[in-house]
Amino acid sequence: MDIKILNSFVVVARHKSFSAAARELNTVQPAISRHIAALEAELGVTLFNRNSRDVAITEAGEQLLKDASVILALTKQAKTQVKRAHNGQTGTLNIAHLSSACLTFMAELVRTYKALFPEVHVTLFEMTATQQIEAFKNDRIDIAFSRPLPSTINDEFIHHDIYIDKLVAIVNQHHDLAGQKSINLADLKNQSFIIFNRDEALGLFDETIILCKQAGFSPNITSHPRHMQTLVTEVAAGLGVAIAPYCIRKLYSEGCQFITIDKITTNIPVQVQYKKNNTSATVNAFVDIALNAKNEIQRSMMH
Repeated sequence: MDIKILNSFVVVARHKSFSAAARELNTVQPAISRHIAALEAELGVTLFNRNSRDVAITEAGEQLLKDASVILALTKQAKTQVKRAHNGQTGTLNIAHLSSACLTFMAELVRTYKALFPEVHVTLFEMTATQQIEAFKNDRIDIAFSRPLPSTINDEFIHHDIYIDKLVAIVNQHHDLAGQKSINLADLKNQSFIIFNRDEALGLFDETIILCKQAGFSPNITSHPRHMQTLVTEVAAGLGVAIAPYCIRKLYSEGCQFITIDKITTNIPVQVQYKKNNTSATVNAFVDIALNAKNEIQRSMMH
């Protein structure tokens, strides 16, 4: 059943006139007559009784009118929904993030996005970098905010830096170095070290070991926490010192002092990442919002 022909039928039924229907549809009356004749032939019924003065809809026509109105409404709705989906205005969006690195800006990004695309269902997942990679493999997330991906899978993703962090030393507020604005890494050589678990942040762990060796010592590692909040809490409890990204001061860090390390210029990027084969308009729209906010995010994370 052709939608165009069905629409001609509805307009004729509404006007009770072939000529009036033709005028509304910007066509000629013979074309409307052909549409109705074709529909009657397809269905094997008479839809209108015609005489020289008026057009009366039949009982079969009344039934078709009810169904046709629904069909045309659904067709219009489908076209609208398809266009909205194409423009990223409907659907779902699953976003994973490192809480320690994204705590201060993630809510604002989502608020901005939802104001523009209120019908998209957004779900946030707090995940470590390792968990994010696994979630990408299983298609459980669309976007990740994380540290740079391992080189073995990097080519499968598009990624953009959102802000660049730096490494700092973290000591207990009662530590002998707590009052210092900056220190040399060698000042920590006799300390117990709390280092974030290597399985969760391969690059960070290895970089810390390398920097310590360059400073002339191997760190005495006494703890490998899997969550940054645990690392900060252990430092606050006096269990050791740590080297970590400056962003983690945004966590609950009472009892800790964050100290600049002289001559350490290692960049620690936080990136937005998504698969190259993901062509979702919802993903592209959120990434655009994140990139437009990156300068403000960089300023906020450094203060």
